[in-house]
Amino acid sequence: MPKFSLPHTILGGPMMVNSAALRTRGMELLVAYAENPSIALRNQIVQLNLGLVRKIAHRLSRQCSEPYEDLEQIGFLGLIRAIERFQPHQGCAFSSFAVPYIRGEILHFLRDSCHSVRIPRRWQELQRQGQQLREALRHEWGRAPTEQELASALNLSMTEWQEIHLARRNRMPMSLDATLNQAGDSSVTLVETLPDNSQQWQQAALEERQQLIEAIGQLEEKARTAIESVYLRGLTRKEAAQQFGISPMTITRRINRGVQKIAEHLERMANESSIQPQNDSRSAAL
Repeated sequence: MPKFSLPHTILGGPMMVNSAALRTRGMELLVAYAENPSIALRNQIVQLNLGLVRKIAHRLSRQCSEPYEDLEQIGFLGLIRAIERFQPHQGCAFSSFAVPYIRGEILHFLRDSCHSVRIPRRWQELQRQGQQLREALRHEWGRAPTEQELASALNLSMTEWQEIHLARRNRMPMSLDATLNQAGDSSVTLVETLPDNSQQWQQAALEERQQLIEAIGQLEEKARTAIESVYLRGLTRKEAAQQFGISPMTITRRINRGVQKIAEHLERMANESSIQPQNDSRSAAL
């Protein structure tokens, strides 16, 4: 894999300033870069966000056989892409904006180097039954059944039904890793899969899906139902808007709001997961 070489000024130098000062300095640099882009400004922003890339790369390196250093290199590409697309006037925290880019760049690399996961035969049959049941109940009730109603009718837990949906969507070109508009012309991915045939990768993919389900479950109802309708049930935004009696633009706003919250949730999880390895390393040193 070709290496992405960061300038020496990015990789070196202590950062003995508090987090508040870093955030202020970072936003100043981002505003300056948005107004007059330059490699020098970009490198300074990268330096301030080294920790974010390393946390994500470290966490994902524990779930695959790829060297940490390779994932870190790919992560820097995602960070630079986030820097180039970030719009300070939108009022979004840069770290929340950058996480999907960094994770997405790494996961795209991992996905492209792996084989596809086969959906279990039982899940394929349940998908077929669920689609038939959805149409039958829509005709009988005069409305589309909720996902909870479908899960109950199929004698499934809501968690398993969502897993089946995610498995199906991950096999389709327009899936949960579809590009979404988050702010202005900037776009991020909602989630990306980790497909492979090995047991290790299957566990990693399951963990990613569980994290997504947890993140969606913590959204406020309007954002959650909008995301579930479009990205789990496969409705168009126009169809979802008609179902809820609102405009497609309102659906889009709710989805964008939900994507922002999901990005923040995933960032917190990445931060929390990085604490344990550090503690383990200190204990081993003792």
